[in-house]
Amino acid sequence: MALPNGYAQYNNSKILTASPAELTLMLYDGAIKFANIAVMGMEQNDIQKAHNNIIRVQRIIEEFRNTLDRKYPVAEDFDRIYVYLLKRLYEANVKKDKEIMEEVLTHLRSMRDTWIQVMKANKVRGVV
Repeated sequence: MALPNGYAQYNNSKILTASPAELTLMLYDGAIKFANIAVMGMEQNDIQKAHNNIIRVQRIIEEFRNTLDRKYPVAEDFDRIYVYLLKRLYEANVKKDKEIMEEVLTHLRSMRDTWIQVMKANKVRGVV
């Protein structure tokens, strides 16, 4: 499959060569990006933009849930957080509520920052 430009090829290569830890970080970044776009959609009264991007965030959170290693007790804690975020995303989508999205963003940013610290502590490549 030919990719249309160098940027797309770079992104594809970046994903294919990323470690599991780096992929997790990319997912957090994506969730934050899509949540921000959803907020912009709400501010612009673009219901479809808000809806589509909330759905993208939900899919990322669902992927996090599906890949939890349940043999570790901490997985249940993460699962509860993910279930809570999914509930809040659903509410934000139904009500097109910017405040709920801001709350979700706060949680996502915190989880992303924590993940970066874990990566640094474990000397995972790709973290400055």
